[in-house]
Amino acid sequence: MAKTNKAKEKARESGRKLVAQNKKARHDYTILDTYECGLVLTGTEVKSLRQGRASLVDGFVQLDGGEAWLHNVHIPEYTQGTWTNHAARRKRKLLLHREEIDKLERKSQESGHTIVPLQLYFKEGRAKVEIALAKGKKEYDKRQTLREKQDRREADRAISAVRRRQRA
Repeated sequence: MAKTNKAKEKARESGRKLVAQNKKARHDYTILDTYECGLVLTGTEVKSLRQGRASLVDGFVQLDGGEAWLHNVHIPEYTQGTWTNHAARRKRKLLLHREEIDKLERKSQESGHTIVPLQLYFKEGRAKVEIALAKGKKEYDKRQTLREKQDRREADRAISAVRRRQRA
């Protein structure tokens, strides 16, 4: 119970409320660089996000004509919305500085590089998305990462078990 209260306090202090995150992206890609950018949203999209409803699983970023667009992110329709409701999987414009867009465009042209969304959150009342320049992992890289994570977890368990025995 104390952990959840601490987590809530920490989130309140940073002014950041997480709506959705893409854990699969960190598994499938090696993250090279991350960027925080704003989103151009309609009113019903913001209301739906405030209810904590979104999915980044199939999302990707495409650079088109000097602008960045977020595709395939699912923000479900707002339940109390009327005929003004939004389309759930429409493309959404990302707000980035010109030099960031140019840098992303240069880097994403290299083979194997892509831009994926990692997190969708509210920061000081504004919807933000964290995107990453990423390079696709091969199957053996994924297995190696899982093995390292498991080894780290086992080592932490062994250390904590030794500390518990020492205290007793």
